[in-house]
Amino acid sequence: MKQFFGKQSLKQVNRSNAKSIAFGAALLSIAAVSTPVWAQASKAPSATAASKAAVTSTKVGFVNTQRILRDSEPAIAILKKIDDEFQKRNDDIQKSISDLRSKVQKFEKDAPVMAESERSRSQRELGNLDVEVQRKQRELQEDYNRRRNEEFGLIVEKANAAIKRIADQENYDIILQDAITVNPRVDITDQVIKSLAKK
Repeated sequence: MKQFFGKQSLKQVNRSNAKSIAFGAALLSIAAVSTPVWAQASKAPSATAASKAAVTSTKVGFVNTQRILRDSEPAIAILKKIDDEFQKRNDDIQKSISDLRSKVQKFEKDAPVMAESERSRSQRELGNLDVEVQRKQRELQEDYNRRRNEEFGLIVEKANAAIKRIADQENYDIILQDAITVNPRVDITDQVIKSLAKK
């Protein structure tokens, strides 16, 4: 007989699928302001001087999308809303798991004194129950993830708008969302999170 899962809350389900938050990160587009990197001088600079000017005059920002989808007020509110929405289904599945465990324990206790035909019938029934419980768990997980991704799509739209506003107001040339290393000086994630809290 297959093993079945122990009690698992939606918060644990959410944590176990934290990587699916990368879905939201993939949707956030780079916000860029169409400002020339350097102004045309009357005398054309050398290629090296132009490269240095580009580096020194370009204003770059960074946004940590995972933090936005985890820590912003809209994200926290949406996760609570979805947890509440799926709580009854989760409770029903946990009850089914508990019932199945009790039946398995009873079967293991009674199996030695059962007739062969009765023992086979009970094993088939328990196997079918186990498959059914696992199917319900899978469906709950898929529905939960789908629902969360739908709601996160709305946060992504709002975050993109906030990033564009900040880029326009503060004259950023480019705002990146992924980087190997980031100087906290260019990280504007807190600004975006604060902006989302105002809406």
